[in-house]
Amino acid sequence: MVTMKRSILLSLLILFSINCTMHAQGSPDYKGGFKVKFNDDGSKYMRFISWVQGQAIYDLDAEGNQSATSLKVKRARLLMFSQITDKFLILTHFGINNLSSNTLSPTGKGDGSQIFLHDAWAQYNFSESFSVGTGLHYFNGISRLSNQSTLNMLTLDNNRQSWATLGLTDQFARHIGVFAKGNFGKLQYRVAINDAITNGLDSRAPLSGEAVYGGKRVLGSKDSGWSYAGYFEYQIFDKESNFLPFKVGTYLGAKKVFNIGAGFYSHPGGSVIESNGNLVGEDVNIVALDAFYEAPLNSSSNAAITAYAVYQSNDYGTNYKYSAYGTGNMFYTHVGYLFSGDSNKGRVQPYLSYQNHGYDVSSDNLDVLGLGLNYYLSGHNSKITLEYKNQKYGASDNGTITLQAMIYL
Repeated sequence: MVTMKRSILLSLLILFSINCTMHAQGSPDYKGGFKVKFNDDGSKYMRFISWVQGQAIYDLDAEGNQSATSLKVKRARLLMFSQITDKFLILTHFGINNLSSNTLSPTGKGDGSQIFLHDAWAQYNFSESFSVGTGLHYFNGISRLSNQSTLNMLTLDNNRQSWATLGLTDQFARHIGVFAKGNFGKLQYRVAINDAITNGLDSRAPLSGEAVYGGKRVLGSKDSGWSYAGYFEYQIFDKESNFLPFKVGTYLGAKKVFNIGAGFYSHPGGSVIESNGNLVGEDVNIVALDAFYEAPLNSSSNAAITAYAVYQSNDYGTNYKYSAYGTGNMFYTHVGYLFSGDSNKGRVQPYLSYQNHGYDVSSDNLDVLGLGLNYYLSGHNSKITLEYKNQKYGASDNGTITLQAMIYL
């Protein structure tokens, strides 16, 4: 029965991609967004960006008294940034994530209902190619997907394991720290020194033979307090903006981009392990190599292809495994094809994604396959995404179909 349901739903997804009417990253109706100008030429301003992503999720493997269908507010955010001179900038970003019937509270005061601070940093621009800032920031290392924007992803959502430190040493993929960013010609870079979170998600007591990511909590900030990150990419074709840290998932054919990137994350003493009755710190080191390509296919058509691949080596300490994280190697890729059309309105983009993650502590690999379709009503500013995802790990084999509506202004 489950196999039959999957076949039917996959067939509907494929038929939808074939029969939809085929009609720049942004919407032709958007024209720069909401911007309050404080002078005539607009060099002094405050800009607002707001977005909501709502999802309907069908669990193909729901059992017992579980409902197969659920609804969720995946993200509801407000981001603001302002300049009164090009020498400095301030940015604030807050919102809520994964609000569902299980996290709602009767009067909106429960933990799951609370808006919280995502980003808050001040930035000083010494030149067009060099800036320094401090605060709660998103200038992450490792890979392009570790710095992914949630406004313009190719897939329904980001590859979960690419946010490799989320909740372990940061607040929802943001650290408090000092960062520098800029470029040397076609080489773009971002580096950061961060004060790691003390009370991360991994709250386990130290174990024997298996590291726990709680070095700062257990050993103290002197030995385990600081982490270091960097990401560097060489941009072969069009140059991408480095104004904000959020990496674009697809430009919808508006740019020709081919970037080769490399990044790292290092947290000395970040993990802790029990050895012969003693607590010993272990270094956390994550490195990645990736490539991003997007281009219109020919001059007579505005069809475009988007492709991305990353290889990531994760070392969280000896035999580390917690939730989505684990010491081992990961490969992830996705590819999408944007059909031609008269504008960004009514365009269709099917895509395929695949992840394989091996863990040192287990002979089982995590395999995640995604098959989806984006339907752009007005560029990324108004789009609908339908995605089938199958995740296998050991005896666990789970499939979901998600329909997401997103608007950002």
